[in-house]
Amino acid sequence: MALEPPPLVVCLGSVVMDHTFQVDEVVQPPSKNRARGYTLGAGGLAANASVAVSRLGGRCIFWGRVGDDLNGRPLLGALAEQGVDVSHCRLVPGGRTPVSAVLVDPVGERSIYAYRGEGLGTEPDWLPLHLIDTAQVFLCDPRWPEGAARALDHARARGVPSVIDGEKSETRILKELIPRVDHAVFSEPGLANYMPGRKVAEALAAAIADGCTVAAVTQGEKGTLWMTRGDAAPRRMPAFRVQATNTTGAGDVYHGAYALAVAEGQMVEAAIRFASAAGALRARDGATPTRAMVEDLLRG
Repeated sequence: MALEPPPLVVCLGSVVMDHTFQVDEVVQPPSKNRARGYTLGAGGLAANASVAVSRLGGRCIFWGRVGDDLNGRPLLGALAEQGVDVSHCRLVPGGRTPVSAVLVDPVGERSIYAYRGEGLGTEPDWLPLHLIDTAQVFLCDPRWPEGAARALDHARARGVPSVIDGEKSETRILKELIPRVDHAVFSEPGLANYMPGRKVAEALAAAIADGCTVAAVTQGEKGTLWMTRGDAAPRRMPAFRVQATNTTGAGDVYHGAYALAVAEGQMVEAAIRFASAAGALRARDGATPTRAMVEDLLRG
């Protein structure tokens, strides 16, 4: 009897070439300082989430845009090496690929200096939207709002559940995208951008009122606050206690793990717990965990 293939998640959004430096402290300029370590690799909200889907046992198609410069092809190659299908990404002639400098201190906190690229185009007409029809979940971030809006509308029309990484962005962009999404999972700055001046519980309730089925906000060591349609108040999922060494990408891995859990049919509470474990391991190790590592932590 043939085995069912793993669930498919289609991801759309940012992909960045990350230059990561381990430093003793982030010193104010002017200064010259020595880094304790350095790595070069693929980053970006949706790209990191794509790797998480693949590493945790799912199938993932990633849609993103890079330039035909020194960073573009190696960046897509790095994602492909992690099992992500990048065959439908766009390599833009004359475009400049997004890059970041990431400074990580000894306790794992980071400062990021991001360049979001140039000449990559914003029109989403090239997207192979029919691939969403074969997916169990669609995931996006707000970095390419034109593409996200087009794909979210397609997913909703086809009845495919959608998840957004509600990261810090322009308020108008989040206001445009959140009503199109089923599962809105915010960072604290992202939720503050979405509903400026509102208390957290009020902002989550507003996302539900705008059309989401689930609204959540990740709060680091305090865990995740979340609610579903019909809830009178948010509930809290505690964080897993780990010693962080590098928090870069932990939220992205959380979103990828959450999307995969939804694709597998896990209930919301279980999906949030699964995502919390994956994000915690990423913060602890500075690398995306495997499924076995996450399940070990969940059992423990």
